[in-house]
Amino acid sequence: MPKLQLSFSGTFALKKEDLLKILRVAEEEQGLKSSTQGLSKEESDQELSERTGLGIPKLRMRGWASRSGLVADDFLSPEGKLVLDKDPYLESPITNWLMHFYLSLGDKGLQSPPTTPADWGGWTYFVYTFLPSYRAFTSDDLVHTSALVFEQEPTKSLTKNFKFVLRAYTEEQAIANCKFLIQEDNQYVAGQADLPNPYLVGYFLAKLWERDFPNDTSALTESILNHPMGLAPVLGLSVAATQEQLNTLESHGIIEQRRAVPPFQVIPRWDAPLTLLEKAYDSDR
Repeated sequence: MPKLQLSFSGTFALKKEDLLKILRVAEEEQGLKSSTQGLSKEESDQELSERTGLGIPKLRMRGWASRSGLVADDFLSPEGKLVLDKDPYLESPITNWLMHFYLSLGDKGLQSPPTTPADWGGWTYFVYTFLPSYRAFTSDDLVHTSALVFEQEPTKSLTKNFKFVLRAYTEEQAIANCKFLIQEDNQYVAGQADLPNPYLVGYFLAKLWERDFPNDTSALTESILNHPMGLAPVLGLSVAATQEQLNTLESHGIIEQRRAVPPFQVIPRWDAPLTLLEKAYDSDR
């Protein structure tokens, strides 16, 4: 039975000012690790609290750093290093989209996807199952619908935990400026996002390709467009709109499309995903 898996942040919503303090320490030589082996958890937390300037309870912000794809194993991930270099105050929509991409995958990252998105928790369920069916909804709609999936979770828990997801997408101190989700009075509306530039879309496709087609030099266009945890839902787009994104990627030389006769295919023409991510930042300057 699916578990919600949204308590990783304790009672602390995503706040980039605090996240940045974690990232800057993760950038240091010892990362988020203790300076001395054998310290108790309390001693280790106290040391990290002093290094980050965050109170010990707020060290739960590490969960946001990890799930956002910016920290791995107590150090900056390759993406995290690039983000701090290109966007040292985490202000760019590119950074917000990147964080959304990884947050949508729960704590599993780019592992082989589950049969049902809910198996990876509430965030994955929200992006890949709920939003494609509910483009406008209230928080009550989300709670009532998700209660049918996460049957072991009491309503109070669903309300509390999904509130952190909704706040992440609608608060300026979080990742609101990608507009993946917007709030209009008591309603939330999806499908009106400010889409990222082609190089970031290319980065997403490249990382998903590593997951879904790791040894393939081409893939069926249909497999890309209709993947239940693929490019379309993570961008909040229809299949037709995602095809338009593929056309744009082709015009930028990121992919090649073969559409003379079916089955239509996509051929990757990128060098490395991180190169695309770097170009995404550089082209937005």
